[in-house]
Amino acid sequence: MANLLDLCEKYFGSRNFYEVLKISTDADDKQVKKAYHKLSLLVHPDRVEENIKAEATEKFKVLGRIHSILSDSEKRKIYNESGQYDEESEEVIMRNWADYWKTLFKPITEETISNYEKTYKGSEIEIKDLKRAYMDGKGDMDYILVVVPFSNCEEEPRYHTIIAKLIEAGEVPEYKAFTEESEKKKLRRKRKETIIIYWIMT
Repeated sequence: MANLLDLCEKYFGSRNFYEVLKISTDADDKQVKKAYHKLSLLVHPDRVEENIKAEATEKFKVLGRIHSILSDSEKRKIYNESGQYDEESEEVIMRNWADYWKTLFKPITEETISNYEKTYKGSEIEIKDLKRAYMDGKGDMDYILVVVPFSNCEEEPRYHTIIAKLIEAGEVPEYKAFTEESEKKKLRRKRKETIIIYWIMT
């Protein structure tokens, strides 16, 4: 089984547990739990498309392991002081990730997802996710729409506006895949999404 730190870097771009949860090192237990809840909702296997369910499951497990460490005062103290953690005990969380989540939060419902979608869109978290997706995908909108939560072709104009501002501000480089994307590729993407929606509804 891969090392937890390696998995953190692979799926979240950082080997630091606090950076993964996007909280400060002095965050209290409530803030740790809240951050974990927000991120885990985004990758919960029950609410993602089938083609990314496997990766979402792995991300979900990693978040569970991080939370189990930072929510335990002794484990957190050891991690803060040495960067070490008990790999074996955390593997138990990996095997029982669904049960672990259920003990902490209410079951996910359509209403839960809908409410979170409303708070997610336009938030700083969404902008950070969009920025990372843009960077990782080198400006490829197809990639962005796959990895950013709650995304679809209807969101493209809004995403373009946000990313254009990031480019103008010098926060991200200008990739030709984004600035010079062909109309043919855009149409192909929209056509593909339409076919998928039709297939789901019939």
